Amino acid sequence: MDADYGIPRQLSDLQKLRSHYQPELPPCLQGTTVRVELRDATTAADPSGEHTIKRFFPHTYSQPLVHFLRATAKVPAAQIITEHPAIRVGVLFCGRQSPGGHNVIWGLHDALKVHNPKNILLGFLVKYFLYDGGSEGLFAQKTLEITNDVLATYKNQGGYDMLGRTKDQIRTTEQVNAAVAACKALKLDGLVIIGGVTSNTDAAHLAEKFAETKWPTKVVGVPVTLNGDLKNQFVEANVGFDTICKVNSQLISNMCTDALSAEKYYYFIRLMGRKASHVALECTLQSHPNMVILGEEVAASKLTIFDITQQICDAVQARAEHDKNHGVILLPEGLIESIPEVYALLQEIHGLLKQGVSADKISSQLSPWASALFEFLPYFIRKQLLLHPESDDSAQLSQIETEKLIAHLVETEMNKRLKEGTYKGKKFNAICHFFGYQARGSLPSKFDCDYAYVLGHICSHILAAGLNGYMATVTNLKNPGNHWHCGAAPISAMMTVKRYGRGPGKASIGVPALHPATVDLRGKSYELLSQNATKFLLDDVYRNLGPLQFDGPGADAKAVTLCVEDQDYMGRIKKLQEYLDKVRTIVKPGCSQDVLKAALSAMASVTDILSVISSPSSVSTPF
Repeated sequence: MDADYGIPRQLSDLQKLRSHYQPELPPCLQGTTVRVELRDATTAADPSGEHTIKRFFPHTYSQPLVHFLRATAKVPAAQIITEHPAIRVGVLFCGRQSPGGHNVIWGLHDALKVHNPKNILLGFLVKYFLYDGGSEGLFAQKTLEITNDVLATYKNQGGYDMLGRTKDQIRTTEQVNAAVAACKALKLDGLVIIGGVTSNTDAAHLAEKFAETKWPTKVVGVPVTLNGDLKNQFVEANVGFDTICKVNSQLISNMCTDALSAEKYYYFIRLMGRKASHVALECTLQSHPNMVILGEEVAASKLTIFDITQQICDAVQARAEHDKNHGVILLPEGLIESIPEVYALLQEIHGLLKQGVSADKISSQLSPWASALFEFLPYFIRKQLLLHPESDDSAQLSQIETEKLIAHLVETEMNKRLKEGTYKGKKFNAICHFFGYQARGSLPSKFDCDYAYVLGHICSHILAAGLNGYMATVTNLKNPGNHWHCGAAPISAMMTVKRYGRGPGKASIGVPALHPATVDLRGKSYELLSQNATKFLLDDVYRNLGPLQFDGPGADAKAVTLCVEDQDYMGRIKKLQEYLDKVRTIVKPGCSQDVLKAALSAMASVTDILSVISSPSSVSTPF
């Protein structure tokens, strides 16, 4: 049957108010004239994988970094874009829904129409006839033309329901060929893919395919994922992360207030975020629960499930000694895969499932130690561990109730300590929650509305400049919007190569991809958490942000992790280029010997230092 996507919706009074909010554009994107500056070819963040990345992306690797500048910028080398030729652009949601996604399409539509009213924007539909979509809608060539009427009730709204989304892949040869065929049949000049690390990796491969075949369709990626794990030197934040963390933090704050009121419950709260713990870290810094267990800490210290249980039990006992028999503990959904022995168990289970072994016979075919661990775990967890893995071979993290497992183990240990007399507090009572789907359909925050709308505009300018295989970027995000730096970076420059061995004595192999950025345990955000960990644990300094605010003092608040990190990579690159230009202006044939000698001495010193710190043995990726 026909889907009813894109039809006007009945909005509440708040939704109507939000639909009238007009995001502001940075000065460089205002007006009908934009300057685009292409400067310096990019290189791989991972030097050891550069050869492999070049081999996979011979046509789209080492492309220049892009800066978009205001029309009055005095940059001789910048290309001026005043009027776009009429183009046809397709857009699809190719990832899990994330607040703000609709505003990417809105911004893209507005930019296209401002520069040429004849431009056409087509959205790819989900569940049209027999097809399920996102990328499936692309394969099936089922589209909806995006117009002002279609957008009217989706501006600044949550969800992906204007177009819908299901499958998130353009990966296999069959899928790539179907995507290419659709773009050719629809005569698309550009294709904008909205999603996270997997979707943007697929976008890079599709862009390379078009470049290889010399087909004119240009592919552009947009960093939209609630997990906050599409981070690198070019990408500071992801659309949706700000909203997710604010909504979750309100829910966590309510639990903190409830715990403080009743004084007899421990709340174990699991948060979305996949393999990275960015959501859990940000929510901790916003709401100040008593404790958080980050997956990255567990993996780095190789903590066992017994270690984690003891750590939490010791915290419960320490609080009881201060006459506090309540608390709130946060856990990321990826924690289960960060525990070494549980991860190894999952690997065995997934291997057997791939071999066709039925779930009811898995236990008998596990290795002795894995079977012992499996049988030790509660029945409900055993059942969840037997679920078939996701397409990226990870466990179905949202379906594994890690919070209930940890709470069960902690309760067992606390009862044991109570019986032995080593714990003298009240009987331990746990209440478990999973805050996942409650937040991802929320109305987007002001930051996400603005950020997504700006990224949509940038996509239009990337396509107008004829660029392929790029991701839209905005940096300096912790500052007001009129100081944001808009640009684009080749997706291939953001890739790394993870190597996997296939059996004893086998050479490792690797495929370039965007990989989820984990919490940096040497970063300023984690340092801030470490500095406050004891106070959070013992002093109940709970912080209630209240509901998501669109006006007033909290409307312009940004993620703590965004504000404390020292970022703006694109801005620094731009500043470095300005300094190099000044050197070229000062030091040229005809300058004095003193100027030349000073320049040679300074440049020799800088070159020596940079050579040392950029060598493969000393390079480390900050995300």
